[in-house]
Amino acid sequence: MKIKLTKGELKRQRDALQRYLRFLPTLQLKKQQLQMEIQYRMTLLEEKRQIQEKKIAQVKIWAGLLSEPAIGLKKIIKLEKVNTQPKNIAGVDIPVFVEAEFKIAEYDLFLTPLWLDLAVEVFKELISLREEISVLEKGTAILRHELRIATQRVNLFEKVKIPEAQESIRLIKIYIGDQMVNAVGRSKIAKRKIEEAELAEVNV
Repeated sequence: MKIKLTKGELKRQRDALQRYLRFLPTLQLKKQQLQMEIQYRMTLLEEKRQIQEKKIAQVKIWAGLLSEPAIGLKKIIKLEKVNTQPKNIAGVDIPVFVEAEFKIAEYDLFLTPLWLDLAVEVFKELISLREEISVLEKGTAILRHELRIATQRVNLFEKVKIPEAQESIRLIKIYIGDQMVNAVGRSKIAKRKIEEAELAEVNV
């Protein structure tokens, strides 16, 4: 990148450097907040998946009962809606799971097994858990994307923009300093020549 070696460019580079130094802490803070939130959500996801695995393992014990022709559990339980609410993390909106809404079909209490009520509740819990995990994964994916952008910006400021501005300022200051030294030198030479000319006139 070629820069103009002028006082105007020196001011522009100094102003730019001040902007970079002012914005960098904000970007670093955002990066840190995103990292912390992602770490928290990864821990939460692991906990939810472990709960899910335990519940599935429990269901498998009596899963054979669900194959009875009279059951038709899929027809009884229908997921109607997954409610979420937005949460702002470091300027980024992500969805947060609130609840899953179900429509439960009516079934004959005399024609169905006694354990069906329990099965319905367990499957509601499993489906809710599945949806909560899905929302957590979506939110985490959004945060990871924002973290990549924030990291790129921090790196751009730290490794490119700030060093470039500092180097430009250094080069311009050296050039202007050299110009001033040269100007003083030329001024002294001119003064000496004038003095020599005046002295020559006096001696004539």
